[in-house]
Amino acid sequence: MRLLRATVHALQIPFVESFRHSAHARHASDSVVVRVVDEDGVAGFGEGAARPYVTGETPDGMVEHLARDLWPAVVGVELPDPVEDGLGAVDALIPALDLPGVVAPNAARCALELAILDCTLRASGASVAALLPPGRDMIVYSGVVSAGTPSAAATTARQMKLVGLGAIKLKVGTGDDVALVGAVRQAVGPEISLRLDANGAWDLEEATKILAALAPFGIASVEQPLPRAAWRDLAALRAVSPIPLMADESLVTRHDAEVLLAGEAVDLFNLRVSKCGGLHRTAEIARLAADAGVGVQVGSQVGETAILSAAGRHLAAWLPEVAAVEGSFGTLLLTEDVSVASVRFGHGGRAPLLGGPGLGVEVVDERLVRHSRRVVELCGPGLGP
Repeated sequence: MRLLRATVHALQIPFVESFRHSAHARHASDSVVVRVVDEDGVAGFGEGAARPYVTGETPDGMVEHLARDLWPAVVGVELPDPVEDGLGAVDALIPALDLPGVVAPNAARCALELAILDCTLRASGASVAALLPPGRDMIVYSGVVSAGTPSAAATTARQMKLVGLGAIKLKVGTGDDVALVGAVRQAVGPEISLRLDANGAWDLEEATKILAALAPFGIASVEQPLPRAAWRDLAALRAVSPIPLMADESLVTRHDAEVLLAGEAVDLFNLRVSKCGGLHRTAEIARLAADAGVGVQVGSQVGETAILSAAGRHLAAWLPEVAAVEGSFGTLLLTEDVSVASVRFGHGGRAPLLGGPGLGVEVVDERLVRHSRRVVELCGPGLGP
């Protein structure tokens, strides 16, 4: 089978309410969705979420990279059968390029990889689960509390506890973190697992002091306490921290993973499918972590649609062990999702595995169009612009 055309949608789906952390305030989804169509008319969908402070990508930069560099390399090419040839065969089709000012163009790569996988698997009636066999029959998601005042964060966390969530992540690094964490811990009690995410807000001296002060609140882990490039400081912090450390912005590529593991810099990796360049590359990093005895969390991009949420759920189901799973907020955060059926989690954070061909979600084209601020049509040679 061969791909004949593609449509790239730069989305802007409003949020139900704004989401804020130390690096950014977000009011709408800015994902880029790729729709590919093969010679038999089978369509597949993929999604990536640009984060300038993580991979260095912007939504418009993703669109240009997809149109200029990635699509020409896959259009009209005989595609592998992922079930027979594995995830790596699809990944190998997509060029690995360095772009000026970009850490790694992984969100664009992820969007195209997922679209090709979704299309080829749909054509054969197979599921992503055939490539990543699930080791559990249900996924339990964690809540995430946006940065804010102690009282506002405590109210949100209390609501999450009332709907049965047993684990919560709290964004920190924007004010008095001891007061913030203390208010949330008091609101939810000792039985709720509480993680923190600083999004690189502190330096080594600040982090050392703050984590020591937060230790009495029973924190499961702190995500990205230091900026991306400070892996040696991260290792130094880990040596004295009373709280386990997790890498997120510091973990974009396989090389990042190897550096962090060699330096014994963290206790856990936060795996995000878009950030890490797609399912294949994320699974490879997960294998490195497992071999080194480093734990993993399946993270998400704030504002992702059902497409990227589905990919994350397949990954979480496949992993032998996972410290926490984030995402699948769907219309709890988006004013409208792009799929026919919701993939958002239910009471207690519980969500079923996804069946059906491809990623297991049915995308409504009209919703993509309705929420697109930019649409780019791509065709093969001689087939149009």
